[in-house]
Amino acid sequence: MEQGPIRQLFTHPSHPYTKGLLACRPPLDRRLRILPTISDFLKNNHSDSVETFVSDLIVTEKERKSSHEKMYTQSPILQVKNLQTYFPVKKGIFGKTVSYVKAVDNVSFDVFPGETLGLVGESGCGKTTLGRSILRLIEPTGGQVIYQGKDVAALHRNELRKLRKNMQIIFQDPYSSLNPRMAIGPAIMEPMKVYQMYENNKIRKEKTIELLEKVNLSAEHFQRYPYEFSGGQRQRICIARALALNPQFIICDESVSALDVSIQAQVLNLLNSLKQEFGFTYIFISHDLSVVKFMSDRMLVMKDGKIQEMGDADEIYFNPQTDYTRRLIDAIPKGIN
Repeated sequence: MEQGPIRQLFTHPSHPYTKGLLACRPPLDRRLRILPTISDFLKNNHSDSVETFVSDLIVTEKERKSSHEKMYTQSPILQVKNLQTYFPVKKGIFGKTVSYVKAVDNVSFDVFPGETLGLVGESGCGKTTLGRSILRLIEPTGGQVIYQGKDVAALHRNELRKLRKNMQIIFQDPYSSLNPRMAIGPAIMEPMKVYQMYENNKIRKEKTIELLEKVNLSAEHFQRYPYEFSGGQRQRICIARALALNPQFIICDESVSALDVSIQAQVLNLLNSLKQEFGFTYIFISHDLSVVKFMSDRMLVMKDGKIQEMGDADEIYFNPQTDYTRRLIDAIPKGIN
């Protein structure tokens, strides 16, 4: 498509494809409504520069402030209070517990309806364990997880099963999230059957096709198997499956980290458009601070099982309060100046 000196390619790309590759990475110095994609630039052989193209997509501080004023006057949809998840370290023939790994250590925060709360930190900081502990996919050691007035950590199995209809998760790996022996249509229908949604399979199939179309797939994909799809398409299928139960709250656990930047931009835009359409509340987990900043209203920075910093996503990026957050920001690849 294009070749030349590195600085020239990054600062003055000439081919629309190169411009699209550079534009689809979340910018750090401003906030965009949507991320540009390669197809946006290839369409009509777009000749504008990246800067000119994104200038119409910028979210103003006034727009953001107005949205947050409305959001944060509501009661929280989720309250996490002093949550702990410890894993025993055992030694010896009899497996005697000698210490504990404190993967989540007295973590507390609230999530508000319609909010995207970002959770960022290096690998091994406990963010995935925190997400799974909230849903009790991993049993917490202590603390409370209160979802719409109910303490998830204290619910019995049948009560938890009913509540999970409203609380879903999109996992990091779309390859292992799907049964390779099950076509994707029946895989999306499966949770509808479990919760006895709709009157019969004909209606469930119609709803499944609607979901496929929502995530930019089609009815002809219904009987295809996971191996017939790309990684980005598989992640869209996982998103459709999470939507099958009409949830209100979704945890996105590193759900775009395995995707290349162009497909990542498409999936991030899809998650935001679905949020606007259905009024979802997200916890968005990632090690990539630039992606979390783009997606989030507020951000939690996590290290060694503890929250290091919490606040508005833009404020944390531009005015970090801890050395750890500063190091995370410094580690983000910056453009060529």
